[in-house]
Amino acid sequence: MAKGNVLIVDDNKSILSALEILLSPEFQTVTTLSDPNQIPTELRKKEYNLVVLDMNFNAGINTGNEGIYWLGRIRETNPEISVVMITAFGDVELTVKALKTGATDFVLKPWDNAKLLATLKSALQLNLSKKEVSQLKEKEKVLKQEINREQKFIVGSSSQLMHVLNLVRKVAKTDANVLITGENGTGKELIAQEIHRLSNRANEILVSVDMGAITETLFESELFGHVKGAFTDARESRPGKFEVADKGSLFLDEIGNLSFHLQAKLLAAIQNRLITRIGSNQPVSIDIRLICATNKNLENMVREGLFREDLLYRINTIQIEVPPLRDRGNDVLVLADFFLKKYASKYNKPNLKMNQQAQEKLLKYSWPGNIRELQHTVEKAVILSENNVLKPEDFFMRPISSASGNSTENTLEEMEKRMINQAIEKNNGNFSAAAEQLGITRQTLYNKMKRVR
Repeated sequence: MAKGNVLIVDDNKSILSALEILLSPEFQTVTTLSDPNQIPTELRKKEYNLVVLDMNFNAGINTGNEGIYWLGRIRETNPEISVVMITAFGDVELTVKALKTGATDFVLKPWDNAKLLATLKSALQLNLSKKEVSQLKEKEKVLKQEINREQKFIVGSSSQLMHVLNLVRKVAKTDANVLITGENGTGKELIAQEIHRLSNRANEILVSVDMGAITETLFESELFGHVKGAFTDARESRPGKFEVADKGSLFLDEIGNLSFHLQAKLLAAIQNRLITRIGSNQPVSIDIRLICATNKNLENMVREGLFREDLLYRINTIQIEVPPLRDRGNDVLVLADFFLKKYASKYNKPNLKMNQQAQEKLLKYSWPGNIRELQHTVEKAVILSENNVLKPEDFFMRPISSASGNSTENTLEEMEKRMINQAIEKNNGNFSAAAEQLGITRQTLYNKMKRVR
């Protein structure tokens, strides 16, 4: 049986019955319509690969204009569907007109069964090829983004990092769902990439999605895709991230930022391994390796009613905690040296080194922004350096308030400013998430920023 759904539209019910009997053993589903006005509704109900369309629907009329009209309507809303025209009146001019309008092929009544089946299977294969090309184009976009992205490496040799990498090697060869946790800037995305690189899916694509950057209105379209005309800006059908990641890995970063009601939709897709594009009722099976990451405490969020417990169980078959930089000992200096060489080369300052006092300063600092903060600190030092030896004063780090509160910055305004800056940094510039963390509205956050900055 060929994989594919076929819709037959003809006003002659004996023709419909004959075609249904002939095609049912050959195709996945065969649906018949005697009224062409039902075509738009039927195409919304199910995803069809092939339409067999009569040219004339009114007795005594054999111009073929009705068939041409409905062919145009189908092609306008569903450009990937193959349409085979069928008529009792053979006319070269009419055939050319139908093919120019977008028909895949043309069959005359009475038909030869073997030739008709060969024509329809060929049209089905054309439709499947178009869909495959569409998916490949989306994968190509993702691959180009990955190729153009700055290459990053996991650097360090501390026992804490080695423990994580050992766990990664064990988990990678399985298809178990993995949840990567840790503070901002610890390198959770690099761990996800390493899991994919060592997995059995390494030859397929890794698709990364920043859940905090997707608006609620675009969530389903981005993850599940849409068909042409599903909403105002849907000018063409497009697969979502789940479909693009099929046979590969899907990395959902900052999953803790996903709103509660959207979590249910994500859970259904993960649980059933099925997605449905917006504007379609046809489920699409997906085969992915799921990797998620968050800097939030999801267990606390579950207790507070902010995160679904069943979703948490689904995504963390294995949990990997990435240690903060302050707990990785001399990895601070290993990473600092790595970034120093990188930016010395980038900014054409090849002889730069750090003196011992500068190294001691880097070791003593607690690095609340972790590796990302260290990277930016070293880059800034390289850019501003005037000598070949970097000293402690060349590294600018933000002051960290002591636990006892003996900071010189102790006014209410300064404390509020610090809290706002920390919330914005922790949420990667996402003002809605920062406002939620602070327990205020987004507008209130804007007003406070204007006052304290």
